[in-house]
Order: sequence, then C-alpha cells, then structure tokens
Amino acid sequence: MNLPTESVTCLVTGGAGFIGAHVVRELLALDQNHAWEIVVLDDLSGGFLDNLPDDDRVHVVNGSVTDATLVDRLFAERKIDYVYHLAAYAAEGLSHFIRRFNYTNNLIGSVNLINASVRHEVQRFVFTSSIAVYGAAQLPMAESTKPHPEDPYGISKYAVELDLEAAQRLFGLDYTIFRPHNVYGPYQNIGDRYRNVVGIFMNRLMRNEALPVFGDGEQKRAFTDIRDVAPGIARAPFVPESRNEVFNIGSDVAVTVNQLAEAVATAFDTKPVLDYLPARKEVVFAWADHSKFQSVFQPGPEHSLTDGITHMAEWAKAIGPRSSTLFSNVEVMRHLPASWAAALKQNDNPSA
Repeated sequence: MNLPTESVTCLVTGGAGFIGAHVVRELLALDQNHAWEIVVLDDLSGGFLDNLPDDDRVHVVNGSVTDATLVDRLFAERKIDYVYHLAAYAAEGLSHFIRRFNYTNNLIGSVNLINASVRHEVQRFVFTSSIAVYGAAQLPMAESTKPHPEDPYGISKYAVELDLEAAQRLFGLDYTIFRPHNVYGPYQNIGDRYRNVVGIFMNRLMRNEALPVFGDGEQKRAFTDIRDVAPGIARAPFVPESRNEVFNIGSDVAVTVNQLAEAVATAFDTKPVLDYLPARKEVVFAWADHSKFQSVFQPGPEHSLTDGITHMAEWAKAIGPRSSTLFSNVEVMRHLPASWAAALKQNDNPSA
C-alpha cells in the first residue's frame, strides 16, 4: 500500500451514512501523521451527524450531490485529491416505483461528481456500486459476468460504472469500483423500512413487532459485516493494483432470510415472529465471488454472521429503536407491495 507522504483532501459523499461513516473512520486510521482533511458531503436524508467521529480533520458540508452548483463550488474551494462516492438511495425494491428520484440521486448526482472530478484532476474516484448490476446472473456472480440489472437501482449503478470507464478513456480519471452486497453493522439507519433487512429486523424486535418477510423467506443472500468492507474501500486509491478495476466485495457465506431472522432474534434473546407477505419481484438468489478482491487487497478472515449480528445488536440496543420512516413521494403506485401501499394510505389518513 502506497500512502501519500504529503497532506491530501478526501471527499466522502454520504459520509454521515452507514458505509460512509465507517470509511471516514478508516481514512482517519490511515492518516498516521494527522495531516489529511476529510470533507463529508451529506444531505442527512439517511445519515446522522452523530455517526461521525469528533475529529478536527473531518469537515461536514450539509448538501446533496444532486446540487451541481454546490458540488462545483466545493471542488473549486478545496483541492480534492480523492473522491469516495457513497451517497445513494439504495432501496432496490422501491426503485421501481421512484424512478425519477432514483435516477436523479443515484445517476445524475454521480455525474455531477464525475464532471467536477475531471475538471479538477482528481487522482482517484472510488465508487460503491452494487451486485444489483448483475441481476439474476449465474452464481456466484463474478466480475467477468456480463451485468444485466433488473431494477432501476441496479441500472443506475451500472450506468455510473460505464460513465466512469468513459471518463477514464477520454480524460484519464482513474477509478476503483466496488460492488458490495447486503452490508450491515453499526450506524445503519435501522428506521428505514425499505432497505437493510438486518436493521429492519432489529428495529422491529426492539419495538416488539413481527418481522416482515417477502415471499417464503427462502431467498438467499450473503450478508456482509461492514468491518469486511470499509477498510478495502478506504485503502483503494493507495493500492496500485486497484487502479481502474472493479471488485466484488462481501461475504462468501449465503443464508436464507429465514435463517437471518433466526440469527437476529438469537442476538436479542428471543424467538422471531415472522409476518410472511406476498413476494416482491426481486432476484431470489444473489451472492458473489470475491477472489479478485482477496487477491489484490489480501484482507483477513471475514467475520462470521453470528459475530457480526451480535456486534451490531450491541450497538442497536444502545441506541434503541428508531421511528420507521415512510417514503411519501412514490411516483408509481401500480404493483407497489401491499404492505407499503397500506402504510402510505395510513400515513395520508392518520385517523383511519
């Protein structure tokens, strides 16, 4: 790993959010000389300021990547050396029903950053994509697998990947792309009812509510401890072999949603009550091959699901349950899962 000897400025978008807050901490740990500046750009729509460490090297700008004027001013005022782009609205299942919002936040916001990075000659653009780009691909999904995203969220992520490749070819903007999946851990927004099933389960258990499961719960995912993801993302610009490469990053062990519910409930010393709901249109089985990441970054052994869930549960118990947030600006109601539609209707008619 080739760490810079001089002071640098890192921009972390979505830095007050879940993965972003962990990446900020990893960057602080890499800065042995306490000479780096870390600028966090976050609109706090899904993150929290108390996720961030109290450190003089961290400077928070409250705003959105969709605000091109703000992004341009930020790059003009500060010499940004490295961009870590983690800001996104990652509700994959909901993305079918919020297309405009999805593409504005996840695609246009990214383009604003790429434009500014080209103009200001950023040294490396680190982007967190998703294995959603693969769709229902052959398992395990490998970087050589041809992407075929099946929902607007995956489409937006893959479009940004393609745009980064184009920007590199024409302008020399170097990048590293990560495709993480089903990441969980402390600082996750457990009050978000549309994404992050581990957080949803923990929040519901602390509120003595049933755990919602779409379909029969036998869909499989490889749930990933944030401690196995954030260090690699932070180190990427300083690992020469990661230049202009794409990496799957996450756990190698897939479990069913039913098994996940049991594991989360065990961490809370209870038995889960499962509320089986109609299946959503989603990829049923999704896990990836990580041999490329392991070869280049040489991480240590991954954290087990039991260890990771226990670690997150300790944090969740300390902060307590959070109010479940409704996404009220749904653009298409047709085929919206009945439980989400009912919640929106109830929110519109609180006396009903």
